[in-house]
Amino acid sequence: MKTELIKDILTSAPDGRTVTVCGWVRTIRDSKNLVFIQVNDGSCFASIQLTFDRTNPSNPSNAESIESAVADISTGASIKATGKLVESPASGQAVEVNVETLVVLGKCPGDYPIQKKAASMEFLRENAHLRARTNTFGAVFRMRSQMAFALHTFFQERGFYYINTPEITCSDCEGAGEMFQITTLSMEKLAKIAVEKGAKGMNPEDAAKLVDYSKDFFGKQASLTVSGQLEAETLATALGRVYTFGPTFRAENSNTTRHLAEFWMCEPEMAFFDLEDDMDIQEEFIKYLLNWALTKCAADMEFFNKRIQPGVIDTLRHVVETPFKRVSYTEAVAELEKHADEFEFKPYWGCDLATEHERYLTEKIYKCPVMVYNYPKEIKAFYMKLNDDGKTVKAVDVLVPGLGEIIGGSEREESYDKLLARINELGLKPEDYSWYLDLRKFGTVPHSGFGLGFERLLLYVTGMQNIRDVIPYPRAPKLADF
Repeated sequence: MKTELIKDILTSAPDGRTVTVCGWVRTIRDSKNLVFIQVNDGSCFASIQLTFDRTNPSNPSNAESIESAVADISTGASIKATGKLVESPASGQAVEVNVETLVVLGKCPGDYPIQKKAASMEFLRENAHLRARTNTFGAVFRMRSQMAFALHTFFQERGFYYINTPEITCSDCEGAGEMFQITTLSMEKLAKIAVEKGAKGMNPEDAAKLVDYSKDFFGKQASLTVSGQLEAETLATALGRVYTFGPTFRAENSNTTRHLAEFWMCEPEMAFFDLEDDMDIQEEFIKYLLNWALTKCAADMEFFNKRIQPGVIDTLRHVVETPFKRVSYTEAVAELEKHADEFEFKPYWGCDLATEHERYLTEKIYKCPVMVYNYPKEIKAFYMKLNDDGKTVKAVDVLVPGLGEIIGGSEREESYDKLLARINELGLKPEDYSWYLDLRKFGTVPHSGFGLGFERLLLYVTGMQNIRDVIPYPRAPKLADF
């Protein structure tokens, strides 16, 4: 069943050649003498129009079978059609197909959820297995593919190696403990043991001793990863420049429009990069991705700009064309404190900047993308390099207008003694990070990296308002459908 993609047919000359089209019917309009069928195959935003003229059929011998097929067509049905590619008299389209053969591959009954009428985002989430057939989600998922391709292209053009880090881990990169546990132990048996031993009222430490992890699949406690960063560092200290791109998991009980339990992260790690080098490539990376969306995904971007978030194209173009402002955390907080009355959460030195603070910096104070660096060590992860002041670390967050944080990164601590001290200071177990400490023992080097939440990027590029709408099947508290 050799067919052509509709995106290619639509840019072809109306030279009368025979083309074969397969796709799903968006609409069908049957007048007295003419039948118009709009078909989309997902390859682009636009549909192609198929026409059948009863008074002058292109292939009279097939007229009866075409009529039979037309009778079975409704919105959502899948079809295969062949016909001549001709110039279209209709506005908004250059070509159309005069049908010579028409076959219904799959009928679609009247209870098909995705009808021409508008549907709420919540309704479409409940029908996530079908929502990609709508204009909105077709555009979103094409953009997701394009941004992934752009991401890989950026790093491959700059001498980075794509690596795969484990999804199952026995260490907590962020030290926050919000991890999904992996086990083959029977929860029912553990509950029964707890009851038999009178676990009710036991303190957590004693209750935990009831679990014998030596009998678990990995012989110790294991979880889904929250980040591939630590493992990526091991490869960066051998290959120089590497990046990961894959799913990560956070067991955070958060039901916001910005959080998922399963999401994708891009995490580059670069040997011999200091914080300034790290900030340089972060700015280059963001501009590259947004420029890719603007130049290579024009039709879908026009849809987002018109129907999803008016002005999104201008917002992205502003970020691409504007140098990023670089300010220290101390400077940023001082500026925010001048406007303290305008915030729900009052800014102060030592606070973790909230989204309202981040957006105020980019949209009101500096009116451009902002890179905030040198954060207090207390609000950042253990692996970040300590500054000489002993109070701050070489961390940086990239903030963009309309969203807030889009990238978080840092120069990593390369001193064995300082890293070990920080691990102990935070109450982490050094034995869990012995392999990570080895990097600082055997040929340590200055190195840096950052993380980009892929779905956050997609929210920004598309203008969609809920992060659950930029991933095919969202995972969140009490949500694991499909």
